[in-house]
Amino acid sequence: MKRPVLLLAALVLAGCGDANRAPVGLQGDAARGRIALAQYGCRACHMIPGVTGSKVYVGRPLEEMAKRPIIAGTLPNNQANLVRWIRDPQAIDPKTAMPVLGVSERDAIDMSAWLLSH
Repeated sequence: MKRPVLLLAALVLAGCGDANRAPVGLQGDAARGRIALAQYGCRACHMIPGVTGSKVYVGRPLEEMAKRPIIAGTLPNNQANLVRWIRDPQAIDPKTAMPVLGVSERDAIDMSAWLLSH
């Protein structure tokens, strides 16, 4: 009887504090999102927690994204809007300096999972 309880406790604790897992309610794979943020070169313009890259910051730092009430100056901050912004920022704000990078839907979901969990 004690063994299953210990096993369950170990499994629960193994998931605690996992910085690569998206919080409950978010879709996507945050660990993949971190990699995608690096591969698409997002760090060339933004400071992003946990993502290495250049130290030239043209865009806003992307830390504590989950705490921001709005993104892109006008959109309510939620995963769906962040995915829209990542995939086609020009459609939301034609005057933005953020380029369209051809980010796939899956990559954008994963990237948003990373950003909204850090």
